[in-house]
Amino acid sequence: MSSNKNALIRYKTLDKCLKNMYKKYSLDDLIDECSEALFEFEGKESFVSKRTIQMDLQNMRSEKFGYEAPIEVYERKYYRYSDPEYSIHNISVTESDLKAMTDAVQILKQFKDFSMFKEMNGIIQKLEDSIQATQQKSIIHLDKNERLKGLEYIDVLYQAILNKQVIRILYQSFTAREVQKMTVHPQLLKEYNNRWFLICLHKGKLYNLALDRMQEIAVDENSTYIDYNLDADRYFGEVIGATVSETQRPRNVDFFVSKKQAPYVKTKPFHHSQQILNEDENGTTFRICVQLNFELERMILGMGEFLTVLKPLKLRERIEKTLRLAAKNYTFYNKTNNAENP
Repeated sequence: MSSNKNALIRYKTLDKCLKNMYKKYSLDDLIDECSEALFEFEGKESFVSKRTIQMDLQNMRSEKFGYEAPIEVYERKYYRYSDPEYSIHNISVTESDLKAMTDAVQILKQFKDFSMFKEMNGIIQKLEDSIQATQQKSIIHLDKNERLKGLEYIDVLYQAILNKQVIRILYQSFTAREVQKMTVHPQLLKEYNNRWFLICLHKGKLYNLALDRMQEIAVDENSTYIDYNLDADRYFGEVIGATVSETQRPRNVDFFVSKKQAPYVKTKPFHHSQQILNEDENGTTFRICVQLNFELERMILGMGEFLTVLKPLKLRERIEKTLRLAAKNYTFYNKTNNAENP
């Protein structure tokens, strides 16, 4: 059992003893009561030290957990609440506390339909009932796609990472002709642009697998898990999106944004490395240092005519080629449509 859970059981037990006005509890009695309560929960002998109970009483008296319990020692030996009506479960909630809890519930409700949050539905409902927030309409809306294929795998993958289990996956990428059988060591779940990805170890290399391309997954009980000790912030620190190359080094990407759109890029940087190189009456020149990947190109193309890549030349030429092909598609459509509908 975790130390936090142990502490909660002790506080609950101490609270029950201290509000009992019909029985005298010495420090030794409180130690025995807490040890017995832990034994009931854990099913094994659990001795609580004198120092631990003394610290618990001190914490309950203080503002540390918001209790400020009125614990007194009487007859120089016994402990009780000076206020017989007090209990740590009857702590008053201020108006600001209530507002904060209401806001938190509204945010949690945005996630409750995802499979990985289904176990929280009961907790969220209890919170709503407690703070009488059920009639309040949501004022925070987070972008999500509940019909996205592969969301049903999040629970299994999350538990596999948590419990260090190997997973067998039937996977077919958009470019593959056949389904691939893979035995992987899951390391991290990544969400980007409303899609979920599994970062996993396969045959000694890290792979990025989209959950919506998985056809079947199962836990492999017979394989030994390999922990890559992946640091998510460092792993994704040099990219935009979810695609990371283990061999590509980050490049300086310079781009010009027109005056009208520049404030949006300033307030919502493409990447944490973003800096301003130059500003004039026409717009702003920015620089980011990232790997060149698909997600970077999608972001640049999403700015349309408002953004011009300056360098590196390879990226500039690729974006220019894509835009030319896009314009060609429109030209072809317009010609065809005009011929059919003179």
